[in-house]
Amino acid sequence: MNHPALRPDLRIIYDWISPSSRVLDLGCGRGELLAALQDGKQVQGYGVDFDVANVVGCVAAGVNAIQGDLETGLAEFEDQRFDHVVLSQTIQAMRHTEAILNEMLRVGREAIVSFPNFGYWQNRWQILQGHMPVSDTIPYQWYDTPNIHWCMLGDFEALCAKNGIRIVQRVVMDKGKRVSLLPNLRGSLAFYRVARG
Repeated sequence: MNHPALRPDLRIIYDWISPSSRVLDLGCGRGELLAALQDGKQVQGYGVDFDVANVVGCVAAGVNAIQGDLETGLAEFEDQRFDHVVLSQTIQAMRHTEAILNEMLRVGREAIVSFPNFGYWQNRWQILQGHMPVSDTIPYQWYDTPNIHWCMLGDFEALCAKNGIRIVQRVVMDKGKRVSLLPNLRGSLAFYRVARG
């Protein structure tokens, strides 16, 4: 069931989460996804965000959240503590991408990762015109972007294969709609459900 208040990208993730499950949302922002999951699916949700203002926003929304730096890992969480670990549109800003992906699957049974697809045709077109892409999913100029590791669908899938991670499901979207034909060219956002084995 879709939660009507959520943005289309968060609705994809919402739909993948099992009712009454334990969820860890990394880079949770102000807790929009976790609040919807607690309300609509009765999950036990926890968030981690680097920005103290976001953590305060989570608490105000009734979401359990702590301030933390994902780059230092998830050592405070024991193995397989969660059913789902979410990293929404944040992996491209991580310095230690491979490490955080493996940590997500250490503390969780399943990981859900979404990221802007650098292979999207509008990004390619801007590069051909001599500029780094700027769009709804990549809203920064090259000189002020927090993003440091761009990837395309095949890059993420190769990283999963290298680490023995199984892709359970993939959805690619553009402007809130799912894309199935030529997804690496026509999709601006990619969503993956992954697990071990």
